[in-house]
Amino acid sequence: MENIALIDSFSEFKDDKLIDRVTLMAILEDVFRNALKKKYGSDDNFDIIINPDKGDMEIWQRRIVVADDDLDLEHLEITLSDARKIEPDFEIGEEVSEEVKLIDLGRRAILALRQNLISKIHEHDNTNLYKQFKDIIGEIYTAEVHHVRPRVVILVDDDGNEIVLPKEKQIPSDFFRKGDNVKGIIESVELKGNKPQIIMSRTSEIFLEKLFEQEIPEVFDGLIMIKKVVRIPGEKAKVAVDSYDDRIDPVGACVGMKGSRIHGIVRELGNENIDVINYTTNASLLITRALSPAKVSSVKINEETMHAEVFLKLEEVSKAIGRGGQNIKLAGLLTGYELDVIREGSTTEEDDVELTEFSDEIDGWIIDEFAKIGLDTAKSILKQDIADLARRTDLEEETIQEVMRILKEEFEN
Repeated sequence: MENIALIDSFSEFKDDKLIDRVTLMAILEDVFRNALKKKYGSDDNFDIIINPDKGDMEIWQRRIVVADDDLDLEHLEITLSDARKIEPDFEIGEEVSEEVKLIDLGRRAILALRQNLISKIHEHDNTNLYKQFKDIIGEIYTAEVHHVRPRVVILVDDDGNEIVLPKEKQIPSDFFRKGDNVKGIIESVELKGNKPQIIMSRTSEIFLEKLFEQEIPEVFDGLIMIKKVVRIPGEKAKVAVDSYDDRIDPVGACVGMKGSRIHGIVRELGNENIDVINYTTNASLLITRALSPAKVSSVKINEETMHAEVFLKLEEVSKAIGRGGQNIKLAGLLTGYELDVIREGSTTEEDDVELTEFSDEIDGWIIDEFAKIGLDTAKSILKQDIADLARRTDLEEETIQEVMRILKEEFEN
């Protein structure tokens, strides 16, 4: 088989793997030099000439002419008789170049060449893939669901690259079917053996930040800066924004008229509740804003311990804490302070009763559920709406009704 014909047969890999011809030729040269070293012990006296435009390649062996009875190293030397078969005027001591046909290497060597080439091209593809996705870590990427498994969703992009979305990187409300388009950020690229594993995330704070860049032109243009993002994926998030231009209202620009601008982001994140607040270097004011929608009366900060006491009216306490403590937890993460909520008027109303006084009639875990939303007295609970309490706690309406019956009896007596 002629060299060019053999190269053409190898070129099918170029078409299958979308590898450019120049790179293919470089890989071919490396593969063939390894084959020459294996057959002759060295490739030093071989020249490999590649023409990437034509897809042609030639191998030439250089040997020194020696007397017929003085041949020691056949791969480095050629007898005078054999040299003159090539050119009749060769003399002892001159260098002869003779073309080596790949078929001369032997059938087994050619099969080995092919296997080595496949391996090298896969290695090249994996290296390129690793570099390609390393460069876009932290960027939004979209791929199609190929397979849904209990602990992971396998995605495939337009180029056929496999992307992994683990269960812990999915928003709790996420539900995917084969063929769905999924958006997330490329969080990491890990080498598993020689093959890169591309990890996508939808729970990262960076994903929310990039969605703001994608959906809000002022953020994309740098007119509005995102200072910090904290979130409980699928539940609640807080985003602190700022602008150097006093003419721009960063919160209004991000939210839009009646939430029109942020609605797409909320929908993408499974209806995650997003609070957008104005960033400030004034720690007390930042804490006040971070605890929205609660209205804070005052804040007392201890800079050494990074603690802050937040004083609120009784009716604002549950708003500050939020369902399951989510609001105060995110406010603490956003501001960097450990927040303690203190109800104004440190003593309860004269005729009010601490909820813990009812521990013989109400289970401790139920009392704890009310405490999580800042309700720790009988009257603070009796003032609430049953349906609203059921929404803000993990309690059933029947349980709340029973608690209220017990508390009402106390005051009636």
